Amino acid sequence: MTSPVLLMLNRPSREAEPHEPGAAAFTSVAPSAAQVTVRDLGVTRGDGIFESISVAGGRAQALEPHLARFAVSARMLQLPAPDLDAWREAILAAIDEHDDVPESYIKTVLTRGVEGDGRPTGWVYMEPSADFRRARAEGIRVITLNRGYATTVERELPWLLQGAKTLSYAVNRSAGREAAARGADDVIFVSTDGYLLEGPTANVVLRFGDRLVTPPTDIGILAGTTQAGIFAFAEGLGMDTAYELVTPDDLRAADAAWLVSSVRHAAPVRSVDGEDRALDRELTDAINTFLLSRRD
Repeated sequence: MTSPVLLMLNRPSREAEPHEPGAAAFTSVAPSAAQVTVRDLGVTRGDGIFESISVAGGRAQALEPHLARFAVSARMLQLPAPDLDAWREAILAAIDEHDDVPESYIKTVLTRGVEGDGRPTGWVYMEPSADFRRARAEGIRVITLNRGYATTVERELPWLLQGAKTLSYAVNRSAGREAAARGADDVIFVSTDGYLLEGPTANVVLRFGDRLVTPPTDIGILAGTTQAGIFAFAEGLGMDTAYELVTPDDLRAADAAWLVSSVRHAAPVRSVDGEDRALDRELTDAINTFLLSRRD
């Protein structure tokens, strides 16, 4: 059985002191051993950020976009800016240390650390991915849920941190449980003013003819690294792409729909609120083949 890999960063940000002066930039440690104090604000408050990065063929996919988004999330939370060179080096070291498997993922985590200490906590964790082949091939059932705020939230209520990838995932996990209770696999959130937002862990992509559409990133949703890659791929096929406000009616009228994310990749939506819809198997297969083979 493949063992996970865990690397703890000694100085995750150059804006803070290292945990061990003079020590290496990161250390490989036993994932089963205690590494984070119970007083860490990432544990007690969910005060931190993370990224999940797919690894295939021994390469981290969309590494630079993930690192850039990591830095944006840190800035939104007013965390010390991550030392991206150190994080990149640790990510590549984790890949070298991990067994070669068809699909795996890396999670980078940066917390505010122990309250009053001034030194953030950071680690890189890697393990094999779950088997998402069935979701990619057969599709997923989704429900729509009201997220409780309008598309103006990012502009009017920036302290809600919409658009940052934070450790505060209680609402997202609760939405997943609600989906399961209703016999569905996932959720697409809807704003109070009636527009599609995103899934708890994925972006929404719709196809209308030869055109792909996703909600814009200034309405309180996370900018998607996988969605951006899919748009680049589609444009290479001669398709048009756009960031537009879309509604639940648009979702039902679309020729195809997907929830897309870094590890599951493109999961086609086969039903919405119990109503079956068609799958675009050919384009789904092409997208997932691209995502698993890209070397950016």
